Amino acid sequence: MTQIGIIGTGAWATTLGILLARDGKKTVLWSRTESRAQELTTARVNERSVPGVEFPELMTISASLEETLGNSDLVIIAVPSVTIRENIRKVRSAIPSESNIVCATKGIEIASGKRMSQVIAEELPGFDHSQIGVLSGPNLAREIAAGNPATATIAFVSDSIAEQVQSTLSSESFRVYRSEDVIGVELGGALKNIIAIGAAFIDGAGLGPNAKAAFVTRGLHEITRLGVAMGARPETFAGQSGMGDLIATCYSNLSRNYRLGTGLALGKDLPAILEELGETAEGAPTTQAAVRLAKDMNIDMPITDATHAVLFEGTSPVEVIRNLMGRSLQPEVRY
Repeated sequence: MTQIGIIGTGAWATTLGILLARDGKKTVLWSRTESRAQELTTARVNERSVPGVEFPELMTISASLEETLGNSDLVIIAVPSVTIRENIRKVRSAIPSESNIVCATKGIEIASGKRMSQVIAEELPGFDHSQIGVLSGPNLAREIAAGNPATATIAFVSDSIAEQVQSTLSSESFRVYRSEDVIGVELGGALKNIIAIGAAFIDGAGLGPNAKAAFVTRGLHEITRLGVAMGARPETFAGQSGMGDLIATCYSNLSRNYRLGTGLALGKDLPAILEELGETAEGAPTTQAAVRLAKDMNIDMPITDATHAVLFEGTSPVEVIRNLMGRSLQPEVRY
């Protein structure tokens, strides 16, 4: 039987484990601590991240890297972006050289501006990097864990590997498409979180659906512009990992990034909101990384700048929208 090893025990890691185990695949989640592994093993539910959803029989939790990865044909990385480098260093010696790796973490490293799959490849220097791919799409974890239908896109530079992993991950409730545009799929999933935070603070400030629609639409143009400059295909951002993920995240309070934006609109500070959420909202560190990238690449990203201003500079949502409305007039599409 195929075994899938998942690095992480958060909402997305747990949801993927539940999804795959329900489909008859032996799935092992790796916990960094024995105490957390034992807690989840005993409870057979992750009340902290995916409350009320029992673990299928084929899903187990372990603090042993050998047990998690030793027999795994597929390894999924689903940890917060700010810890991914540290986690890869901890687990790299246990990853079989023949395993394919899927990065399900959505973010950009703040200091380096590197995509998550680039960080993984950098920390696995002897590994065949064509075996490292990414998973992204409109994937609200609690809906998927509840059994609701969802779609995603898997991307590898090798179409044959992408097809193999696509088959492994697909099920009756989870339809997976494939792509060779690793850069575009990865950036779409990471950058949309920035726009989701802004969309939520527009809702929270009561600025209306016109302002939100404009913000989301212009945000999609903006992340496409950065993505194309970084080597992505523009059409990828009209797909599952671009527009699809953007819509789901900007219009659902199941999204941690949306809830982060709502909290900002209510006047709460960032540390307090993050403590309430209890898990990482990837849009915050990704906004910092994107602002640096845009500056280094001389790319105009006013939506990202506006979100950064609310997150880290104490600017109010109403003020940033006023500033955006007052910008000089320009053509609609610029890549």
